Amino acid sequence: MFEAAVAHYRATGKTTFLDVACKFADYIDEVFGDEPGKRHGIPGHPELELALVKLWRATGEDRYLELARFFVEEHGNDEHRTLMGGYCQDHLPVREQTEPVGHAVRFLYFFSGVADLAVVDGDQGYIDAMEGLWSYINDKKMYVTGGVGVQGHGEGFARAYYLPNHDAYCETCASIGMIFWNHRLALLHGEGRYADIVETCLYNGAISGIALDGTKFFYVNPLASRGGHHRQPWFGCACCPTNVVRFISSIGQYAYGSMQNGDGVAVLQYVGGEGNIDLDGGSVRLVQETNYPWEGAVAITVEPEDVETFTVQLRIPGWCEGASIQLNGETVDVEPVDGFVSIRRGWSKGDKIELDFPMPVRRIAAAPEVEENVGRLTTARGPIVYCLEDVDNPCFVDQISIPEDAEFTATHETELLGGVTTLTTRGVQQAIVQTHDGLDMDEIRVDLKAIPYYAWDNREPGRMVVWTPTDTPEYLAPLDATIAVVAQASASHCHSADGAAAVNDAIVPENSIDHNIPRFTWWDHRGTEEWIALEFAEPQTLSCSEIYWFDDSGQGQCRTPASWTLLYRKGDEWIPVENASEFGVEQDNFNKTTFNPVETTGLRIEVQLQENFSGGVLEWRLPSAEE
Repeated sequence: MFEAAVAHYRATGKTTFLDVACKFADYIDEVFGDEPGKRHGIPGHPELELALVKLWRATGEDRYLELARFFVEEHGNDEHRTLMGGYCQDHLPVREQTEPVGHAVRFLYFFSGVADLAVVDGDQGYIDAMEGLWSYINDKKMYVTGGVGVQGHGEGFARAYYLPNHDAYCETCASIGMIFWNHRLALLHGEGRYADIVETCLYNGAISGIALDGTKFFYVNPLASRGGHHRQPWFGCACCPTNVVRFISSIGQYAYGSMQNGDGVAVLQYVGGEGNIDLDGGSVRLVQETNYPWEGAVAITVEPEDVETFTVQLRIPGWCEGASIQLNGETVDVEPVDGFVSIRRGWSKGDKIELDFPMPVRRIAAAPEVEENVGRLTTARGPIVYCLEDVDNPCFVDQISIPEDAEFTATHETELLGGVTTLTTRGVQQAIVQTHDGLDMDEIRVDLKAIPYYAWDNREPGRMVVWTPTDTPEYLAPLDATIAVVAQASASHCHSADGAAAVNDAIVPENSIDHNIPRFTWWDHRGTEEWIALEFAEPQTLSCSEIYWFDDSGQGQCRTPASWTLLYRKGDEWIPVENASEFGVEQDNFNKTTFNPVETTGLRIEVQLQENFSGGVLEWRLPSAEE
């Protein structure tokens, strides 16, 4: 409410909403504080601290600043109350915290408020604590996308270097919280490393939280998917969609900063547009022209008003090597300090700064302590982290490897995903193939395409990976697979968020409601007759089928079918198999059916869905008779 009131006041100049917020803040100040008769306590979700500082800046009322300081100091202080624990950043006083713990969003909102106070009064205890915590996150608890908060349980930080890919939580709000905190640290310290994190989160972990059409959202942002993770129109806990909305509408405030003495301006982010920055005795208008982040060329026109001599600081991104700068066509040969190049001079309207940031494709390795990514690399270009999706590639993307010395080609595709730069290369697929002796593994050279991570899951559903092995992965052992894996799956209907290929991917479910693996469903068809088929390039001799039904009773509207039957292809017709055993509909296991051997190029399951319900399949196996 306080943040909304301040935003309304800044946008309109009206105090109607601001007056209401002040009355509420006054009441909180009457109830909480160190004075006799007042209560000691903290907000369970630390947002009030930073909001009170914003209210103080908008009104000049010092009581709001002191109230924010009271709440910050109250965290971890057990003198007057029982502490709420690390989940709420209430386990230790601020100055004693050395490791990020608890709920990630609460941590980041809380320390955004701490940073606000440190900017005001220069509290060295706050500054030292935040430096240690920032380094810990940056070195041990942050994904390459800037995502933090790995654990779904508690939405929080886990142990150091525990950064799994499929199970990454990385709440969208946490990436936005990283931007809040790191932007404040950039302003506090004047160091580019914090603005680098803002950039990483902006182009990767934060905007991945919204679909390109703006209608669906991620709450959770994993770094790998087996095809079952998709954006949703809304969430019961609706923090992420609304946070994305307010963040995107406020991106302009992260582009520039003014030096504390009013003697200069810092360019923190490279974004096309215009900015007006107040300086001591005047202002300066900066006009940026750029196609960043797809291209590294940035042109900035400087237009001072009532001020002539001042400093322009230009961030050199941490990922960049060999940056060059020109001023009015002349090379500027200045070494960066704390991530910034500073140009101080008497400026005239129309002076033009031209920067060039080379953008070669980079291969990035995780810290060796991150067990899941040992032997794997990810790919980046400029500030953009890339991933691979099934839809762009000739095979499941978790079957491939990309050699460490692979060469990449960058191509800007204006018609793809709203206009993105893609990366293409050659890799190796570890595939199961059929031989005269059964199934075997084979390495196949394949052409691969990677897209920006933020843009994944905006087309057909499928698998996604950020980290790929440099050597051929052990995808599946032939002994664990059946001939079904070499078949092509098709169906009468498939839900847009599912895929028919999920039925023969040889991933065994834990139970019938397993949401962690790819699945196939007929949703939103209910009570209808439907089918799914597996078809082969060459005739196969088959006599056994095993089907694992999807049933999300208690959570959704899919059930095991009311009945079903099995057919095989004979010429252009589908014929029922003969002497079939039971067509089972049990949950949580494979339903095995044996039948007279047939030589065929396909099998088809025809189902009658339960009345008012849909259904689906998690896995379909075709073992040999001996199995």
